[in-house]
Amino acid sequence: MIEKIFKEYEFGDNVIDSLITELVKKSSSVETEYLLREILTTAVKLGKESSDKGDLKLVNNTLKELRYSFKVFSPYRAVKKVIIFGSARSEKTSAEYKMAEEFARKLTAKGYMIVTGGGPGVMEAGNKGAETGKEFALNIRLPFEQKTNPYIHEKDKIINFKYFFTRKLIFVKETDATALFPGGFGTQDEGLEMLTLIQTGKSRPRPIILMEPKGSTYWTEWIHFVNKQLVKRGYIKKEDLGLFRIVKTVDEGIKYIEDFYKVYHSIRYVCGLTVLRLNKEISDKTLKLINKKFKNILTSGEIKSSPPTNKEIQEEEYLSLPRIVMNFNMRDYGLLCEMIRIINED
Repeated sequence: MIEKIFKEYEFGDNVIDSLITELVKKSSSVETEYLLREILTTAVKLGKESSDKGDLKLVNNTLKELRYSFKVFSPYRAVKKVIIFGSARSEKTSAEYKMAEEFARKLTAKGYMIVTGGGPGVMEAGNKGAETGKEFALNIRLPFEQKTNPYIHEKDKIINFKYFFTRKLIFVKETDATALFPGGFGTQDEGLEMLTLIQTGKSRPRPIILMEPKGSTYWTEWIHFVNKQLVKRGYIKKEDLGLFRIVKTVDEGIKYIEDFYKVYHSIRYVCGLTVLRLNKEISDKTLKLINKKFKNILTSGEIKSSPPTNKEIQEEEYLSLPRIVMNFNMRDYGLLCEMIRIINED
């Protein structure tokens, strides 16, 4: 299979393809050899096909930002992380600033790590509240407003991005839960993109909480708009409202995150099969309940317990964990998140 991939994606010049092969042999493991070959082949093709310096700068900066981000996060992949979004303009005396600071403090005390955008306001509150060494800052270089806040204690956990799209990718890829505090266009953009990625299956299910501090109606009024203009007009399904939850207190938000991963562990798609890995076996009662309640999200068959798939065994992915598998329709992610919540009640 790997040889087939190699032959299908080559530069087409025997000398250059041989040089790529030689470099790959010296630069990668056997498991990643074919991927590095494709990356290098793409780079050579780009150099041959494009004379636009701007195009090459974009690709170059993107690869460098992603490489460095992976390097920074790699040692901490086993630790759950929560991303905090919110206004860069929130004052230190504001309810959302105080709430974000308390939220980060209590989460890191429970073993979580905090990721923020690195700037002032709510982002600063998140870094300030986090325990030393348990916070990351993904800063964006702007001509105004966005300077790294002074509460990131370990400078090697600060990443400065040129592009919003690479920064957003790392926000999603390297975190396990999302907390949205009141904010402006940036907060709305990041929150709506997160919801869109989960709604369309481009990101794995995760808890998304809309943090509404005491005295605020920010998210209450937002959900009124969503119901009136999006749900009633059929732009989204009513079930999509299950992708997130408005919470009024720090403790409620933390409980929602912890409950999301109480039984549910992770998801994997294998050759058309959707695999939910679990922290424990679920009861026959719960299995029957989810088969009855969620049969409409299946294309065929039923939800059933299963050993690890062959692909998971080959890649040694969580082999000790129990699983359930199903032929999910890859469409009703709001209902999939609702099913995860029911599984977590087992």
